[in-house]
Amino acid sequence: MVRQRIRGLRQARGWSLDALAARCHLSPSTLSRIETGHRRIDLDQLVALARALDTTIDQLVEPVDDADVIIRPMRHQEPGLATWVLSRDTAQRGGNLVAKMRITPERRTGPGHLSVHPGREWFFVLSGTALLHLGERQIAVGTGNAAEFSTMIPHSIGALNGPVEILTIFDQDGERAHAQSSHDSTPEG
Repeated sequence: MVRQRIRGLRQARGWSLDALAARCHLSPSTLSRIETGHRRIDLDQLVALARALDTTIDQLVEPVDDADVIIRPMRHQEPGLATWVLSRDTAQRGGNLVAKMRITPERRTGPGHLSVHPGREWFFVLSGTALLHLGERQIAVGTGNAAEFSTMIPHSIGALNGPVEILTIFDQDGERAHAQSSHDSTPEG
């Protein structure tokens, strides 16, 4: 698979064998044999190829497994809030956390239950009406609407007039602040 990725990246850039070979200081014939499987790839060649192709060694050698595209969300439950994390390894990759939340009126929100942390949060209301406590304000966010805000403003999200389901995205700082410390996760299936 590594060989196919090297060839694919080279062709996607519109580079000939000669062009890539020059960028990674290999002969065109060596590069051709690497791509066709007639030559073993040495680590130093892999490093040079990754650099020339503007990628990482990890991305070149990452195993191809269809199972890695499936995320099996685990439900994290606390009073008034169920959370399903829909992304993986986000902090390790410097990405965002994506989660679905089901909030019921039992969740404690508002004064005394507001959090503040570095970062930003975004959410989209799938069903119901969310009540966003943002500083001194209370903002009703209905089905089909979204909200985005700095999490340095004291905030919490509750349910207004019944359960609400939201899709939310936290940046790295928000993910750390919202991380569940409990181990009461159950597979959803």
